[in-house]
Amino acid sequence: MPVEKRGTGRYRARYNAPGGLERSKTFARKVDADDWLIEQRSSARQGAWVDPARGRITLADWVSRWAPTTVDLRPTTRALNLGVVRNHLLPRFGTWPIAAIRTSDVTTMVAEEVAAAKLSASAIRRHAIVLGVILEAAVADQRLARNPVRGVKLPPENARRMRVLEPDEVVTIATVIGAHHAPLIFTAAYTGLRWGELTALSTQNLDLLARTIRVERTLTDHGFGPPKPAAGARTVTMPAALAEVLGPHLGLEVVQASGLVFCGPQGAPLRRGNFNRVWRRACVGAGFDPTPEQLADPRRRPHRLEGFVFHELRHTAAALAIAQGAHPLAIKERLGHSSITVTMDRYGHLFPRLEEQVAEGLDEVLRSSLPAHNRPAPASELYIRRSKG
Repeated sequence: MPVEKRGTGRYRARYNAPGGLERSKTFARKVDADDWLIEQRSSARQGAWVDPARGRITLADWVSRWAPTTVDLRPTTRALNLGVVRNHLLPRFGTWPIAAIRTSDVTTMVAEEVAAAKLSASAIRRHAIVLGVILEAAVADQRLARNPVRGVKLPPENARRMRVLEPDEVVTIATVIGAHHAPLIFTAAYTGLRWGELTALSTQNLDLLARTIRVERTLTDHGFGPPKPAAGARTVTMPAALAEVLGPHLGLEVVQASGLVFCGPQGAPLRRGNFNRVWRRACVGAGFDPTPEQLADPRRRPHRLEGFVFHELRHTAAALAIAQGAHPLAIKERLGHSSITVTMDRYGHLFPRLEEQVAEGLDEVLRSSLPAHNRPAPASELYIRRSKG
């Protein structure tokens, strides 16, 4: 009998799994036993059957097998994902068998984190996404029939308003942050290099006479490495005025000793955590960040969602170049984007007259190609004639 009533009042469902092994599971209700049995037989017929015993491994044990397979990730991405596992996923699901994690459980986790309002939407999304990656690996290893994270509705990304500085505001924050770090601010705002690219920049990769910066590596928490694969090595031309700013800076003894264009006051590589304290004070002093008193107001959103972030100097560099008439392809090459699509998705709204310029250029081409006696009068002249008529 596939479903039998036990002496305890519970119901045991039994079936022969692929390979001839008998599998069984007990339930409090007969209807649940029947449903489970139908599901297992259907999966077997469709070739999607997964041995339930393989899903009894706990999430913590499965993570210990999964983590070593992530070595192909960039060090920063891998460290971030493992931090999510350690600090958020294992405390919640670590002792659970992976087969016991349901879609409703993941939905509950997301909902509770949103309600707590302590994390950004990006952080909450990452928690679910990382869990999905872990459980997708379990699906591939035939430990789960399906990934319970699939179909979970995630909170939309906080559409953080892209903020850029005016040239005089770049000068303001460079002045407030102090002479040692001011060249870093100007370089970020006028070249668009990423934080890791700036902090890894060797003095040997800077040519003030040619006004070029050769980007060949980036600095991560694990040391120096190659640039992002999509960006690759590239050469960026700097404004002559920036070369004049960097000249005296390169003469500093601490810079020459470290071999890094931008280093700490004692010559050590700049680390985001340490520099962030200096940066936050400068942003408050320059008026770009809320004051501690404003942040203490419980009606305000968390600090991380309000402060002007260093990466926005990269946006500033793009906006300043676009304002000077730079072509999107030039922006793409300068910033090291993987494609022109990325550039236009991110900065397309900063090209307000691009369509107009295309139409104006085509108008000139068409007008000059027509025979002189067939050329139409400009629209403005036609309007004047009709008005007079």
